[in-house]
Amino acid sequence: MVLRSSRHRIIVQCVRPGASQRKRDMAHFRRYSSAAPFHNSHAPSLWLVPHEHLWIPVTLFAAFAQTIRNATQKHLTASLGTLGATLVRFLYGLPFALAWLAAVHQVGGFALPVPNWSFIGWILLGAVGQIAGTALLLQVLTERNFTLGIAYSKTEAMQVAFFGFLFLNDPIGPTVLVAVFFGTLGVLLMSPIDRQHPLRALLAGWTTRVALFGLACGACFSFASVGYRGGALALEGTPFPMAAAFGLVVAQASQTLLLGGWILTRNADTVVQVLQAWRTSLFVGFMGAAASAAWFIAMAIEPIAHVRTLALVELLFAYVISRRYFRERLTRVELTGIALLTIGLIVVTLAR
Repeated sequence: MVLRSSRHRIIVQCVRPGASQRKRDMAHFRRYSSAAPFHNSHAPSLWLVPHEHLWIPVTLFAAFAQTIRNATQKHLTASLGTLGATLVRFLYGLPFALAWLAAVHQVGGFALPVPNWSFIGWILLGAVGQIAGTALLLQVLTERNFTLGIAYSKTEAMQVAFFGFLFLNDPIGPTVLVAVFFGTLGVLLMSPIDRQHPLRALLAGWTTRVALFGLACGACFSFASVGYRGGALALEGTPFPMAAAFGLVVAQASQTLLLGGWILTRNADTVVQVLQAWRTSLFVGFMGAAASAAWFIAMAIEPIAHVRTLALVELLFAYVISRRYFRERLTRVELTGIALLTIGLIVVTLAR
């Protein structure tokens, strides 16, 4: 690494031999970030070019924070309903997202970016995709054979690799394909559809109503990831922390307005109940904003196929803890699924 600094900018020359995507990412940040306006001329180079492995701990933190948020948010469903509990995620997360944006602006010394139409389009795609994915997931949970739909919704990692390549030209080399394949297959084997013949159940049920809901759910969440990464890349000249923080605020504000407005026209009492439950909802909003901020940062600096594949570790943690808590014995198929998922996580982090 070679650093050449001046009063107004820091130019970082740092490439990883043999990693073509990393070269492109570094070239992107060198080209745009070095020209970005600063309030603090001595801002560290980390704010300009992310460390090669920064996305890994950020993604792990996002998965952890999301697990905590989901567990807490689940308790609100009984009193607020599914849509009300979903609105909590966006409405009460927005103040924390704004606080994070202010911190990045003041501490990092970066000027607020000027949004363009490309950025707005990508972020709206992500926001609407996330709302639609959540709605479809809730629909899956109401179906009789909801476990089949949940299993198919977990094909998100496979779908996001395809959509990322199609719309953002994110590379999907052999190692990424291997990681996505093993990770997705491992998750499917861990889904309790048919403990004796899980793959047969998946293949036989893929045309059912609930399976199609699950596939659509995974597709919508994939579009959300693509939209958020596309929005960050559309802010050319903006360092990745600012691009991520700004995109998060715009996304959560859009989701609050869209979902809140829709609920308000259909059942205004739900909005009132959401506002009355502010004490419990604040923690949900905080953990949701923390998870979302980490997702935005990770997807701003790394192809989404890598991020979403590593994010499957959330399922591994939850699964192992759940089995440990209830002291249930793991079947041979479930152990195979855990092993395959672990292989996928190792490949995506070490052999990219």
